Amino acid sequence: MEDRLLLTVDLSVASELLIELLTEDAIDPSVFEEIAKTNMNRPGILQILLEHANTPDELRQRISSTMKAPVKEKSEIARVNKTGEERKQSISQKIQKLSVSEKILLALRGGKEVRSFLLRDPNKDVSLSVLENPKITEAEIEVIAKSRSTPEEALRRITKKREWMKTYGVIHALVTNPKTPPGIVLPLVSELRTLDLSLLSKNKNVAEGIRATAKKLLRARKGL
Repeated sequence: MEDRLLLTVDLSVASELLIELLTEDAIDPSVFEEIAKTNMNRPGILQILLEHANTPDELRQRISSTMKAPVKEKSEIARVNKTGEERKQSISQKIQKLSVSEKILLALRGGKEVRSFLLRDPNKDVSLSVLENPKITEAEIEVIAKSRSTPEEALRRITKKREWMKTYGVIHALVTNPKTPPGIVLPLVSELRTLDLSLLSKNKNVAEGIRATAKKLLRARKGL
């Protein structure tokens, strides 16, 4: 999967804005190595890497030598980097300037914070592409499955990935999300623990048919 995604873009022609967002919360050294390898003749891109706190030290030295520029201490870089709400606003503003194709690439390759913004993108192709990112975690999937703002198609796509559906938290999130289609929920109800099944039987946010199924399963477990 990762190898396939590496072929989705030629980073040597990617915009500086896209490169900035790809490195925004990246910690994997291979991300920086890949960008540098294809952009050694682009000073603007090299400057981004040189001033990024997570760029590996050895790569930073190579870039510094190529550009004949001094290497800043990581502590100095950290002081000028944005933090908190200011940083989030900066990411949001940058994403809004991207084309749809750039957003899709970013969804496939971007880090966790960038993914959280793209999940809310009004373009369905962009938001669904986030689910194809090989670095997305089960914890993120659980949050997505739980959110009432998640598109129905995204909820359906989650159920088709076997490894995600092995996680109890994901199953529970899908069952209790009123946006999940009943046809998906009903086969999952029996997988709930008894306490959660009891709570579901009283949950008026879900469809009556789902509550009725939960009550029926509760009676069966109690031997009534």
